[in-house]
Amino acid sequence: MTNQLITDRLRAFFQSSFENRELADDQDIFSEGFGNSLFAMQLVEFVEVEFNLEIENDDLDLDNFRTMNRLTDLVSRKIQAMAAA
Repeated sequence: MTNQLITDRLRAFFQSSFENRELADDQDIFSEGFGNSLFAMQLVEFVEVEFNLEIENDDLDLDNFRTMNRLTDLVSRKIQAMAAA
């Protein structure tokens, strides 16, 4: 799966969560007040279901979820690790 496809799926999720707001790929979702703890849990669940992977405790660093770019990197790393296993 390409990084662009990952980003497109994440963007669709963010757009459905934040109606009428378009986020830049490097925009910090949490510092700008879009995300809260409930949203963070929903985001983790979405990523696990959408990309068929498990977010482990070590992955739960908020920095991995701040922007679409960082989240795309996390998902890409997890997919690559699963493929290599």
